[in-house]
Amino acid sequence: MKEILDQPWWLLTLAVLGLLAVLSGFVTLFSSLGRRPRRLTVNQPPAVDSAEFLEAISGTVNAPLQSGGHATLLNNGDEFFPAIIKAIREAKKTINFFVYIWEPGEASGMITTALVERAKAGVAVRVLLDGLGGLRAPKEDLERMQQAGAIVHRFRPARLGKLTRFHKRNHRRAIVIDGTVGFTGGAAVGDKWLGNAQSPKQWRDTMVRVTGCMASNLQSAFTEPWAYTSGEILVGSEYYSQQPAEPDGKAARHVNVVSSPASEEHPLRLVFLLSFLAARKKLYLSTSYFVPDKHTRAAVAERARSGVDVRILVPNHHTDAKPIRLAGRSYYDELLQAGVRMYEYQPTMMHCKHAVIDEQWSIVGSANMDVRSKELNQENVLGILDRGFAAQLEQTFFNDLKKAHEFTLEEWRKRGLWEKMKERFWVLFAEQY
Repeated sequence: MKEILDQPWWLLTLAVLGLLAVLSGFVTLFSSLGRRPRRLTVNQPPAVDSAEFLEAISGTVNAPLQSGGHATLLNNGDEFFPAIIKAIREAKKTINFFVYIWEPGEASGMITTALVERAKAGVAVRVLLDGLGGLRAPKEDLERMQQAGAIVHRFRPARLGKLTRFHKRNHRRAIVIDGTVGFTGGAAVGDKWLGNAQSPKQWRDTMVRVTGCMASNLQSAFTEPWAYTSGEILVGSEYYSQQPAEPDGKAARHVNVVSSPASEEHPLRLVFLLSFLAARKKLYLSTSYFVPDKHTRAAVAERARSGVDVRILVPNHHTDAKPIRLAGRSYYDELLQAGVRMYEYQPTMMHCKHAVIDEQWSIVGSANMDVRSKELNQENVLGILDRGFAAQLEQTFFNDLKKAHEFTLEEWRKRGLWEKMKERFWVLFAEQY
């Protein structure tokens, strides 16, 4: 030790700084230290159909509770691509288009052709590409759109001045036409979303078509990043529909949550926690990337122990993110012990992102059940109180369970040592997923 202390002061200073840098890297990679409170609790969480629940959701995430519009679930590319293209071709004034991934292929060609057609007809077409998710967008398709009059921008591309925020991606799904029809969910522009999930090359996914007030509210998920990317602030009735409110009982009540998480503010975590803890009978969750933080695990485990039918559906080995799947599997034992029923979808990659609670409250949109969605990415979800829409989600959930494998605790504990070791390793990086 004396030999070390006898070194020049400047060398010791550099050594200390280096050690601190290494320690900081380990804390960032492996620890949640300072990222979130030790406990998140709700005293007597109200039922999802109560005024208190809706007021709590609205107030907690600073998003207005509104009535109006309708939501329709669209299953797989065979349903949602025709619906999106039809809506685009019926556009009269504006099309705002953002999805996270844009890849070359047939899907890109179809969407591009529809957008070019409306741009040439005088419709104001705006396309926002994520700087990472849109890296593979075909240059020729983008040029076709721009030559037709569409405006195309990239969100946080890898360039000077943006590198420190490059890891904070825009993962939202917001397609809005004339401020009156919109689409959100899990899909994007890529050939893996074509078809009806009939093979491992075709992903299982859903989108939600919304109309009226819901579509107008969905617009904010596009206009906020558009303003900071392009410098253009969108205003006017062609973007925000002025449709009259519909009579009570004929339209859904909903909250539109647009998340741009800051270091201390993670609104999506609060939305999911309040929703899960409010479950009285059923809690059904489909999620493509499942690495739940301790608060989420505690919430679903507590509900299962209280007698709520809690079921979670995730991908099996058909996934584009094997480390994330292995990390999520490390939590199965804990959840199965609590009575949570765990399923893995078998035929292909399951990319759905939705929850339905007590046959009434649904959460749909872009968010995954992982740390990245809640604390790093820009995301958007709709919380919808509507029995009809919830029935659509519940039906498709049970259809998916018919193609899934359910694990029992006994079966789960019999898996091999190598599988357990891989799970223990990849869960070390849970804070990065």
